[in-house]
Amino acid sequence: MYEYQYDTLDELYDSLSDMEPIMIRDGWTCSINCSAQPGIFMPSREFMDLIRYREMVKVIQKGEFKSHLQPIIALEDYSLFGYESLLRQENDKKKFNPAELFKAATRTGFHSMLDQKARKSAIECRQGQVAPGTKSFINFLPSTIYNPEFCLRHTFKIVDECGVDPKDLVFEVVETEKIKDVDHLRSVLDVYKREGMKVALDDVGSGFATVDMLTLLQPDYVKIDRSYIKHCERDVQNQEFLRKVMKIAGDLNILVLAEGIERKEELLFCKEIGIHYGQGYFIGKPHSEAMAPFTESQYA
Repeated sequence: MYEYQYDTLDELYDSLSDMEPIMIRDGWTCSINCSAQPGIFMPSREFMDLIRYREMVKVIQKGEFKSHLQPIIALEDYSLFGYESLLRQENDKKKFNPAELFKAATRTGFHSMLDQKARKSAIECRQGQVAPGTKSFINFLPSTIYNPEFCLRHTFKIVDECGVDPKDLVFEVVETEKIKDVDHLRSVLDVYKREGMKVALDDVGSGFATVDMLTLLQPDYVKIDRSYIKHCERDVQNQEFLRKVMKIAGDLNILVLAEGIERKEELLFCKEIGIHYGQGYFIGKPHSEAMAPFTESQYA
């Protein structure tokens, strides 16, 4: 057994970081305690991750984040359709990248806690900001919902307490997820639908959500990855993909949302080929308050 004396966690991390590959390779287990009696031992990779991401773990445990709202419009007439709730730091002194926060949560075993608290924040932020009838698109991690009948009770309780109409909520599978168990994901989506909520697949065409998944899962909405929207008015390959998605979605009665619209030309092309909804910086950036679309561009 090896024992390290330290004054701060920064000092401990610095002293062990060079040894981390060896610790992991040789199967070390580690414990930390302020007394002579060791605490719970854990694998060295998990131990080092807890120290490495300790500030983010505190953010998750204390719920030091809030939801910012990015407008979504109906492309037919540019009217407000809804908002996507996006996680942002509550304390400006503790800056974090949402993707890094979810990575830290996954590496440290706090992903279920983060996912649950993020859903709670997204639902609560509607109060006093988002009118009934306006949709809220809320990200979720299917891998944290091992038993949808049990794990989603907390979410449904918050919906009820906040007096939100379930039809105004759209739960979308986030881009960081990889589909490993289609049957499990379908069971999660089915529970949301049973409770009167809508479901969406994010980033179709990139990452895990391939076009083939539309037939298997039949969500209410699909969000097309921004890489297919960029310069779509002149990129022939992107145009072919977008028309393919529109054909399949039309056959399955699925509504299509283009995300990442940053230019007028992209918006007009998406409207021309019949894409139902749009989202992106040209339409509106995320804000702590529910801003009207085109506040910055004054386009519509």
